[in-house]
Amino acid sequence: MTATHTRPEYTAKQEWATGLTAFAAVMLSLVGLLDIFRGISAVAEDDIFVTTRNYAFAFDLTSWGWIHLALGAIAIIVSFGLLRTATWARVVGVAIAGLVIIANFLSLPYYPVWSVVMIALSFLIIWALCVVPRDNNLYDLSGEGTPRDV
Repeated sequence: MTATHTRPEYTAKQEWATGLTAFAAVMLSLVGLLDIFRGISAVAEDDIFVTTRNYAFAFDLTSWGWIHLALGAIAIIVSFGLLRTATWARVVGVAIAGLVIIANFLSLPYYPVWSVVMIALSFLIIWALCVVPRDNNLYDLSGEGTPRDV
């Protein structure tokens, strides 16, 4: 007796969902890597960044470095979960991108242009993770059952 395995039907909606999840995973890993570099530079050399006096959210630059370093490391770990389409990774990915937005907003006086760029990238990540349907699977990344195999 042989079992018949049917492949799921691909739709344009699934293709977009696959692309958006992969986009969010790659962008989150990029944001994480850039946050790690920013954290290392803030911890290692405090004279790279300009400090603004009398800023409402004044923190030590070394503390900001450690915060960015931790957020970057978590973001990279979560991006691997996104590539495996784990539901926890989508939830944590939105939360980490939100925390990256908050951290970059609070550290605006230290590196303003880069903070705005990171905030924009984090908004794109949140958008990409929120518009994907729940039942999305990354068939294209596993190499099995792609529409091109038919």
